Amino acid sequence: MKQETHTSSYINKVLSVFPQFLMIIILSACLISCEKVLDQEPKNEVDEEFAITDLKGAQAAVAGLYNQLQDQNYYGRNFQIMSDVSTDQAQSIGTWDFYREMDTYQISTGNTESGNFYSRANKTIFVANTIFTKVPPIASIPDAQKKVMYGHAHFVRALALFDLTRVFGGIPNVVGTIGMPVVTTIPPPGVIDYPTRTTLDATYSAIENDLLKALDFLPESSVRSQASKGAARALLSRLYLYLGRNEDAVIYATQVINDKPRYLLIGSFSSIFTGKLTDESVFELTYNTADQSGIRNWYYPTTAGGRGDIACHTSFVNKAKADPKDERGTLFALAAANVYYPTKFGKTSGNIDNIPVIRIAEMYLNRAEAKAKIGTDLQGAIDDLNAVRTRAKANPVFPVGRQAILQAIWDEEQLEFAYEGHSLFDYVRTGQSLTKLVDLPRLNSPTSVSLPSLPRVLFPIPLFEINANTNIEQNEAYR
Repeated sequence: MKQETHTSSYINKVLSVFPQFLMIIILSACLISCEKVLDQEPKNEVDEEFAITDLKGAQAAVAGLYNQLQDQNYYGRNFQIMSDVSTDQAQSIGTWDFYREMDTYQISTGNTESGNFYSRANKTIFVANTIFTKVPPIASIPDAQKKVMYGHAHFVRALALFDLTRVFGGIPNVVGTIGMPVVTTIPPPGVIDYPTRTTLDATYSAIENDLLKALDFLPESSVRSQASKGAARALLSRLYLYLGRNEDAVIYATQVINDKPRYLLIGSFSSIFTGKLTDESVFELTYNTADQSGIRNWYYPTTAGGRGDIACHTSFVNKAKADPKDERGTLFALAAANVYYPTKFGKTSGNIDNIPVIRIAEMYLNRAEAKAKIGTDLQGAIDDLNAVRTRAKANPVFPVGRQAILQAIWDEEQLEFAYEGHSLFDYVRTGQSLTKLVDLPRLNSPTSVSLPSLPRVLFPIPLFEINANTNIEQNEAYR
């Protein structure tokens, strides 16, 4: 703990002197040197900003995009825990103060885990922008091949900006008014940029534009570990649901659902996680013994070979187990009295669980929610909801009335995607934060916690960014 805190303090001091995008390179070097303290750079990552001079370098840079997403400070574990520990699904029970701050809605601007995600997601955007800058002049790469590379860069840049905006910016007409910087280029040598935050609407427009370009450039592909047209359609469906563009959400979700047999609800819910790259996955990040995901380590207790800092809220486990037929309720284990942990990510051989980013089940629930909001096909909404429930062996439900249908869908989203990083954002975008995040009991505290105000669902812009870039405005609740 002391060693990590000291290292983070050093990085923050350096970042307070140098601006963000220059320091991303320095930060990655610092992280590599701290092998047992901070997460390492992926083994096959290259210095994309310098190596793109030929086809081989361009291909390495595209691979580097996915390495950024795989990092422990992003989808390797941190992003999901940041979301789920901030809701009624998970709680911090160990010694790691940074997740406890999220758990109790007292996030500081110096929070290491929040800052690590911020830096990693911004580096992801930087790598994408480097591809857009360095690949076009390379005459030896055929234009058709360049186009596919641009598709990958557009998709990953959109995903990273979407994730940053959900955490630090907000959702239009729900919470927040200031988006994130929309950075689409890298500065020339010797020039340092100090980007400003755009409006929230402008940020989401940039995300949409990137995804539409990705949809144009990417191939139809069954390779689930990289972006494809199917993945771009699926992320557009998610985006439009956030923006209240329900007809568009239905259109793109339907396109993915109809893309059979490429994407299917598979018969066993648990096999999504015991297997890899199943028909369920639209976009999934792959890991191996040399490049491992870390969610299992943080949830599993020391008696099962993990760290055990994060546990389930018992009330959520009870909800998951309410239907004894529901397979999803079986994916929990008891570490001690009233201390449950999820076993969704439970591989014990090298801790090499893959991480699903988009599953076909989301498309069914996106379409169900959008149809219920539109209100003209409520039976279709119920059918989509029950397609997901019956796949998990749960009893079908038949809510009556638009609001009851919506609530059933929202409850299903929490259950279906538990511990996959959706929880906080689904509560926020559906307007449930102030009613669901109330009086949450904590295992290591005699007092319960509640979300104090809606603006506190947003995380603060990290202090190192505020110090380095005076053009960056802090979020309202942390000024």
